[in-house]
Amino acid sequence: MSPDLSSEMVPPRVNSVEDTGLDPSFISELLLKHVYFGGVMTGAALATNICLPFYKVVESVLEGLKNQSFIEVRGSTGVLSTTYRYALTDKGQNKVKEAFERNMYAGPCPVSLQDYVFAVQRQTIRNVVVTREEVAMAFSGLVFSQQTLDQIGPAINSGRSIFIFGPPGNGKTTIAEVSATLLGGNIFVPYAVQVEGQIIRVFDEAHHDRVAETDPELVDQRWALSKRPVVTVGGELTLGELDLKMSADSRVYEAPLQMKANSGMFLIDDFGRQQISPRALLNRWIIPLERRVDYLTLVTGNKLQVPFDELLIFSTNLDPKDLMDDAFLRRIRYKIHIQPPALEEYREIFKRTCLQRDIEYNEAALGYIYNEYYVKLGLQLRACHPRDLLDQIMDIARYLRVRPILARELIDLACKSYFVKLG
Repeated sequence: MSPDLSSEMVPPRVNSVEDTGLDPSFISELLLKHVYFGGVMTGAALATNICLPFYKVVESVLEGLKNQSFIEVRGSTGVLSTTYRYALTDKGQNKVKEAFERNMYAGPCPVSLQDYVFAVQRQTIRNVVVTREEVAMAFSGLVFSQQTLDQIGPAINSGRSIFIFGPPGNGKTTIAEVSATLLGGNIFVPYAVQVEGQIIRVFDEAHHDRVAETDPELVDQRWALSKRPVVTVGGELTLGELDLKMSADSRVYEAPLQMKANSGMFLIDDFGRQQISPRALLNRWIIPLERRVDYLTLVTGNKLQVPFDELLIFSTNLDPKDLMDDAFLRRIRYKIHIQPPALEEYREIFKRTCLQRDIEYNEAALGYIYNEYYVKLGLQLRACHPRDLLDQIMDIARYLRVRPILARELIDLACKSYFVKLG
């Protein structure tokens, strides 16, 4: 079965060196590096390694390298030119050492920055459209008010920025995770981008979920077909991760997180708990949020402009007034306040959680928990409490070697070890 090429852009097969958008000398050096690491390699293997077609592209570059005495043919494994076995000459060894002084990159052939920008524009997150029915279906396994769901849908359709806030334990992160499933569709992500002679790695298996291999007769193999990316960071985020990072050893750049999130979602969870101040982090986003472009800095000091095309979500349980001023809050299009569940919503969550854990629901038991712990201790209902309390009951039941039921003895043991009244 062929993969679903539902992307707005399918990069066509490369049919000439000119089609790559790169200088032929770059492709020559890349091939020399692959021969260096591979020892003796066939033309077909080299074409596969750099993700370019052999005929009309790799073959012509290899012929040029052979004419310049950088490589030589050492036999073949068949009669076709794809089976010729190539090795470096002494002159080629010197040439590849010069190439390594620039960078050690020896991966798939990159695409040009111009082609990358075009691809992001064609695959923009703004093309994603969700309906009320689709949102209801995606969140059907969870308990949220219709008012909340009717805020989530338009926010996704905006393709811009969302600020989700409210007390902990009520599903803010879950909302972002479920929203990610609504993005749908596939996009093409380049393995790497070349700009000003520098290489930037973009495709990252940690954030890009490859869908399937594509037909090399139809599709440029320098692009991987992936689901729309979802990049999630928390308190570990630093400003350095939002700019280009060059490896001192390979002299190859790693794309920043927001570049890897292009055409998808970038979730900053636990906003306000990063090692950097919220103001510094927010200031980093002012231009991208307004202009949908970002500026990255090369080690040379040169700036390059790249697309900023993602659904940016800030999620926090801190007071928004302590995190940002009105000027920045204005730049964030959608603000969604996730409040604690009402008692009826809490009851529904409790019932569903009992069903999931094969524990018989008991209305009297829920009333006991509510009156003895929430009312008497002055605690606030939280959407996560049913899950946590029932898990505690199951742990205790296993320890006591009894069946997990909503008995007062088990409830008291669970609640007393779970609820802590601070202050």
